[in-house]
Amino acid sequence: MEFIHLHNHSDYSILDGAITIDSLIKKAVEMGMPAVALTDHGNMFGAIEFYQKAVKAGITPIIGEEFYIAPGSRFDKTSSRNNGEDTSYHLLVIAKNEEGYRNLMKLSSIGYIEGFYYKPRIDMEVLEKYSSGLICSSACLAGQIPQSILRGRMDEARETAGRFAEIFGRDHFYLELQDHGIPEQKTVNTELIKISSELNIPLIATNDAHYVNRDDAFSHEVLLCVQTGKTMTDPARMRFHSNEFYLKSADEMYRLFAEYPDALYNTYKIYEMVDLSLTLGRPILPNFEVPQGYDLDSFLTRLVKEGSEKIYGRPVPEAVTKRIKYELSVIASMHFSGYFLIVWDFINHAKKMNIPVGPGRGSAAGSMVSYCLGITNLDPIRYNLLFERFLNPDRNEMPDMDLDFCADRREEVIEYVRNKYGDDHVSQIITFNKMKAKAVIKDVARAMDIPFSRANEISKLIEEDKLSDSLKKSKEFRDLYKDDEGKQLVDISLRLEGLCRSAGKHAAGVVISKGPLTDYVPLYRDKDGSISSQYEKNTLEQAGLVKMDFLGLKNLSIIDRCLKLIRENRGETVDITTIPLDDAETFRLLQRADTKGVFQLESSGMQNLLRRLGPDGTARRSR
Repeated sequence: MEFIHLHNHSDYSILDGAITIDSLIKKAVEMGMPAVALTDHGNMFGAIEFYQKAVKAGITPIIGEEFYIAPGSRFDKTSSRNNGEDTSYHLLVIAKNEEGYRNLMKLSSIGYIEGFYYKPRIDMEVLEKYSSGLICSSACLAGQIPQSILRGRMDEARETAGRFAEIFGRDHFYLELQDHGIPEQKTVNTELIKISSELNIPLIATNDAHYVNRDDAFSHEVLLCVQTGKTMTDPARMRFHSNEFYLKSADEMYRLFAEYPDALYNTYKIYEMVDLSLTLGRPILPNFEVPQGYDLDSFLTRLVKEGSEKIYGRPVPEAVTKRIKYELSVIASMHFSGYFLIVWDFINHAKKMNIPVGPGRGSAAGSMVSYCLGITNLDPIRYNLLFERFLNPDRNEMPDMDLDFCADRREEVIEYVRNKYGDDHVSQIITFNKMKAKAVIKDVARAMDIPFSRANEISKLIEEDKLSDSLKKSKEFRDLYKDDEGKQLVDISLRLEGLCRSAGKHAAGVVISKGPLTDYVPLYRDKDGSISSQYEKNTLEQAGLVKMDFLGLKNLSIIDRCLKLIRENRGETVDITTIPLDDAETFRLLQRADTKGVFQLESSGMQNLLRRLGPDGTARRSR
């Protein structure tokens, strides 16, 4: 039977959807469907992950979003929930092709950046501007047309339907039928069918899936309690009106909508219309302007030559010259010269502004080019560090540098980058916090009205990262599972474990794009007003964007203050880059593990290692 699920909410509809992207795709494959859609509430967080996994599974990914649309202008933030006015309605929009995907990102970004009021909202104005390549439907009972029907405003419902049809064009706007056993849906469906006939607007049937199987309904109710801070015993808690919001088979959908086979077939028709192919994993570097007469490769070569002569003098040792030539050839062949120039530029700016910069760490310290550019302060030949750990021509991966700046002045460097490339080309990066084993037990216990002290006791029985592993390995946890209340708590927690619980902001990650960010990634605004990408760091790299870690390091701030105090109180100027690395007193300090406040050596594990190793600085180095 020809039916495709076009209205589905994953766990990226945070604390509302209980379907993981893996389970969404797996269920679609099990049901023999050639495609499935992802249409999360107000965001595209999972779009790239969904696209890649669906393609790998051999089914067509249909990327969409259930938008919030303002009743008037997206800029109007005067209406209030308290007086019964709607601050937004729902509207389902999916990408037909690459142009539609780009427009979907634009609209999703606008919702957060311009229209946020309780929810990220768009309006008719931007829909008209970015409607090309998109397919739209009237959505659930919270849609504008269904709401007009329920309020008895039939003329308004027809007018709104006609306007959407005009914006999106024939076969690109649909009236959406749903039946979850809710009386209001019967009323709405009757009127939608009339409007369809009168205005010649086609119908589709969807099931507004929020969980995978019918028996997930109860755990989904618990999830809603986690979202709203309510308990399952609260009669006023938010809840769905039935247990029908799951991924139904085509047979189940045909039984529900037997009288309207066209509404089912049209879901398949939309699948056949979708022609979206994304190019992923190809780096798209920002534009870096070089002096006249140079290209990126030749300007990088010049800077590295100047840097090597400054470090080693003339003539530069043959081993260094050979290493530089090799590294530059790899960098040029992988088209990463621009990346090194971008990093060199803002590191150079930071040093000119006397902003303390770290000496470099991680695999980037193995690059002679980085050393000669002043990005790192470690001689890779002297310490026998491998360039291939950082950049390998056999791996088509972006370079990844962790860049340390004084914590007090890190924002100045980011502001320089914004000013250079444009505010709309630079943003921070979103992160997603998952419901991990101990946390999900506490969340579910709270929703089930289990006292906090008891929930805390139970969470202490969890010894592994996953609840299923703890059940296998912990006898006490297994004993708890034999108790009725304990069994229910663990069973629900097992269903919710791993779901997305909240969105945050990466502590250090910054993304820089070639064009406006919304050409490549949808944007998100957090509660503090900070703009970040809707894609997390790994997904950003798949989308081709340059991600860099601007780390704020308190140790650099402390060192900077110490140097200033020495200068003020003793009149001495200390250059920490010239401090000898074989100082005996320093090694005695390390042997005693007296390393509180010493970067990366202050943890108990590192202190134990130092005591066991007893470093004395006598190890031979390659020269």
